[in-house]
Order: sequence, then structure tokens, then C-alpha cells
Amino acid sequence: MGTAPQTIVSFEVKPGKLFIDGKWVDAVSGKTFETLNPATGKPLTTVAEGDRADIALAVRAARRALEQGPYPKMSPSERGKLLWRIGELILKHGEELAWRETLDSGKPLSDSRAVDIPLSAEVFHYYAGWATKLHGETIPVSGNYFNYTLREPVGVVGQIIPWNFPLLMAAWKLAPALACGNTCVLKPAEQTPLTALRLGEICQEANMPPGVVNIVPGFGPTAGAALVEHPDVDKIAFTGEYITGQEIMRNAAGTLKKLSLELGGKSPNIVFSDCDVDQAVKGAYFGIFFNQGEVCCAGSRLFLEDSLHEKFLDQLVNLTKTIKVGDPLQPETTMGPLVSAEQQEKALRYIELGKDQGAKLLVGGKRGPGDGFFVQPTIFDEATNQMRIAREEIFGPVLAVIPFKDIEEVIAQANDTFYGLAGAVWTRDVRRAHYVAKRLKAGTIWVNCYNVFDAASPFGGYRMSGIGRELGKHALELYTQVKSVWVNLN
Repeated sequence: MGTAPQTIVSFEVKPGKLFIDGKWVDAVSGKTFETLNPATGKPLTTVAEGDRADIALAVRAARRALEQGPYPKMSPSERGKLLWRIGELILKHGEELAWRETLDSGKPLSDSRAVDIPLSAEVFHYYAGWATKLHGETIPVSGNYFNYTLREPVGVVGQIIPWNFPLLMAAWKLAPALACGNTCVLKPAEQTPLTALRLGEICQEANMPPGVVNIVPGFGPTAGAALVEHPDVDKIAFTGEYITGQEIMRNAAGTLKKLSLELGGKSPNIVFSDCDVDQAVKGAYFGIFFNQGEVCCAGSRLFLEDSLHEKFLDQLVNLTKTIKVGDPLQPETTMGPLVSAEQQEKALRYIELGKDQGAKLLVGGKRGPGDGFFVQPTIFDEATNQMRIAREEIFGPVLAVIPFKDIEEVIAQANDTFYGLAGAVWTRDVRRAHYVAKRLKAGTIWVNCYNVFDAASPFGGYRMSGIGRELGKHALELYTQVKSVWVNLN
């Protein structure tokens, strides 16, 4: 599996613990679980399995740090410098973090190096700047009163992240919350806990006060549910599938927690015949096959205008055939395994469903090589918007191609989904581009590009794709509350 840095070699035999109140501890129950290498299906190491008792300890530590520790007494500038140091340490340890991410999630090492690590650091650097720019306002109210607002932290924040971008999703959650002065309990996905735990060590190295960041690996029904239901947690931030999001809303109702949910998608990628074909082919390819298709905003529904259909698909299929599926640590690999056997079987089931419902398989459709959780990049032509491969989130490298004839038809089909996370339009006609972008019901619309992100730009969905916006200044609304103060001047 390639030559790893010495830090990785030693890490592979080091069991992971829980990070609570600035200390590394075993689970109260003494339980552990294995985290697997998706490329081989074999264990990497064991990790302490947190559950309700451990969540209670972490929440208690976070509450104590919020109300009695040094963090709330820090100036905004000091908080910003602390976040900046975390970003710098992510870059300093970038090679090690990239190896951990690839070993644990299966994504190509080249992607971990080029995407996950630098973008994670960028998020901490971006929110370091916001720490000094959170403020209230004065309001000209009626009567002889002075009215002003204070923007304050929400409090103790529970954060539950997915397995497709483990370190980056931890950064998306932790950085804005910490910039606003909150304390956090982070539950990484049980499939991919390793970089989140290493981030705990980085927080220690940056001199983060104890209890401000707590990291508790575990399973959803135990650790995750306990975090959602805990009465001393003020907010839950969750990224994952919509069914779990619904369950979190139900379980949070008893304590009326503040919620933000970044859920799934079935994003339309719309290609008009006047597009730059070469650019659009690359965009369609990147939109579905990046990160093995394990992307919530993947362009998994490709709408092709009839007159372009044959030429476009010939180029896309040929490009897809160049994908090198295999060992994600090897430099020639461009697609690694899916994260787990469960995800592999799910993708393969949908491929069979596509065949059964009459879609035409153009390429792929099978397991990939080796003992890992590989699936070949797959394209179906002659799909309809009513087929299950076009309606349900697969979260794998499976593309459904749907033909269309005119602009109103394709807009109606694109919006015919209960998701609304993202979408794209490819055209040289600027009026058409803006018209379609306005009509699509989704939180992010790309024009002549796909999967473009920046820490400064908001991300989130309509409808079943979630509640709230992450990144940019909009994320600050998720992690602050506003207090109105009235002063009688009579």
C-alpha cells in the first residue's frame, strides 16, 4: 500500500482514544471498534467506542469550558490567532493527515493532498478572520430609549459529521463555532475517525484550552443520539442523509435545540447544445466521479439536450474509461474504493435497479478490482427522471443521463425531486444561464463549472437537502444568538 511516513507507520498500531476535556481517555464502557481500510477491507486500528456516558462527560466538559474556562475570556483577537494556528498546523502535518485520510476513507492520496488538507486549513484561516468582526448594532427605536444588540455564542454545540470528507467536514463545523466563542462536542463518522482524532492532537498543540473541543467517536444510535437528546447541548449541526436528519429533528424536539442540517442531493447537471463541449464533458465527469461519487452535491442526473446527446456521450464514455480504479496510495490511481462494504453493495444494487428499469448501461456496472470496496465508474443512458437511479441518492460513481428538448422541460424535470442542494448549467448564452440559475430550486448553482467551493461562499440546500447555510458569513448565524438590550434614558 505504498511507503508511509514514520508517523503513519507508528499510528497504524496505535489504538485511538476519546478526546474529552483536553485528555485522551478510554470509553467508560471499555468498548472499542475497528476502523477498516476500504482498499483492503482489513482493519487499520481500533478506536474507543463512545456512547451515552462518554457524551455526558464531553458535554459536561464543554459546559464547564464555556462558563468557567479561559476561552470565553479570550479577546476575539486571541481566538482568531488560535484558529489561525490550527490552520497552520494542519498544513504543517499535511502529509501525515493526507495519508490518514486516504487510509481511512479510500479516496486517492492525490485528492487528500490537493483538496482535503489545504481546504481544511483554509476554513480555519478564514474563520480566524471573522473572530474579530462579530458585533451587534444600535437601533433607532421609538421613545427615549437606547437600544443595542449583542451577538453571543449559542453555547455548547454538538456536531455530527459524515465519512466522505472527514477532516474537511470537521473544519466546516468546528471553525465557525469556535470563532463565535462556542465550545464543541464532535462525533466523527464511525467509518472514518482517524483524522478527527488527529485534529484533537492539533488542537492540543495549538494550546486550545481543555474542554473547548471534545471528540467522541461512536455510532449514531448510541453516541449520536445521546448528543442530540442531551439537555445541556444548545445546538446540533449535522451533515449526512436526510433520513437521519429527520430523526435528529424528532429527537431534538424535546429540548427545542437550534438545528442546522446539511443533507443529501440528486443534483441536476444541465448541458445545452451551445456549450463548450470539451469543458462540459470534463465538468460532467468531475461532477459525478470526484471522490468516487461520494459527494452530497454530485451531479448524478445529467440532462443532455437532444442535438448534443451522441457526441457528448461518446466523449464522456471515453474519458470515463481512462479512470484508474485501484490502490488509492498509488500515484496513478484516480478513483479509490467506496468507504465501506455497505456503500459498495448499495451502489451495486442501484446499478441492477437501473438495468431492471430499462436504462442503458454504457460503461462500468461492476465491482472494481481487489478485495476492497471498489465499484467501477458507471454511466446509464436512456434514463428517465422517474427511475430510481434518477430519484434516489446513490452516493457512488453512478450517473443517470436524461435527454431533453427545450428549456422549460428541463427546468421542470430538474426541479422534480424532493432534494435541492445544487445544480449546474452549461451554455454560452448568458441570458439563458441566469434564467436557469434563477429557476432551479437549489442552494448552489454552478454555471460552466462544477464542484467549485470557497470558505467565503455559503453552502446548503432547499427542501429535503437541509436547513441553514455553512461557510461564509452565513455560518455565523448558525453559531450565534442575538440579544436585544434596552436602556431607559428618561
